[in-house]
Amino acid sequence: MAKKNLFSVENKVVLVTGAAGLIGNQVSRAFLDAGARVILGVHTTTKIPAIQAELNQQYKPDNFLVCQLDITNEKSISECLESAINKFSRIDVLINNAAIDAKFDNKHIDNLNACRFENYPVELIEKSLQVNVLGTIKMTQAFCRYALQQNGGCIINVGSTYSLIAPNLGLYDFPTSKIRYKPVDYVASKSFIPNFTRYIATLYGRNGIRCNAIAPHGVFDEHDDDFLTSFSKLSPLGRMCKKDELEAAFIFLAADSSTYITGTTMVVDGGWTAW
Repeated sequence: MAKKNLFSVENKVVLVTGAAGLIGNQVSRAFLDAGARVILGVHTTTKIPAIQAELNQQYKPDNFLVCQLDITNEKSISECLESAINKFSRIDVLINNAAIDAKFDNKHIDNLNACRFENYPVELIEKSLQVNVLGTIKMTQAFCRYALQQNGGCIINVGSTYSLIAPNLGLYDFPTSKIRYKPVDYVASKSFIPNFTRYIATLYGRNGIRCNAIAPHGVFDEHDDDFLTSFSKLSPLGRMCKKDELEAAFIFLAADSSTYITGTTMVVDGGWTAW
């Protein structure tokens, strides 16, 4: 007798928001490689042709859809969901990944606002809350309306270790520059994720809708040597996360093997929150 694949997501239809980003891109490809059909929600329209062309070279066009998606705009959300259902007839899994984050890799360091909390611009906080909180709520509302009609669905919210703990200032204190500060907008908005996850899980559990969260930390993306050195000193594993090390958590929570798991936050942080 052939062994059952407990982690199969074959033919599941998965919608990933923020699919052009580091985590969104990696997770989208992981699901495609695992036999799922994937809707890649991309905010910036100009990025879509290149993403489409690259995917066409690696996957069958019947297995994916790239659509413009602004999670703060209800019309954009509705159009993306409609396109997905027209192509795949259903949506099984929503991955709420899109978010604004002040990153510390080489590509973003010049744009980082290093202000301390007392000076941080309120307009930047409002902008992050519009996307990270209200956008996530709008996207989830739209999916839940659809999932109630199809008698079930799975939601995976992407949080952060900053959903659970405060930033360690030692991580951002480099000898070659002034100390940097993780902005409050990201910490505030990601702190919302675990309880929102519990709220959705308990509200819709008897409707067949599961909701869980994943809290990653320290995913490597061209970070400079100062940051890598600082991170390795504070991490129990002594290194940053490789982006493909996130894949299994998403696959597991989307698979039927996790059908009795809901309302939880799975931490993928190399032990960062363990001390």
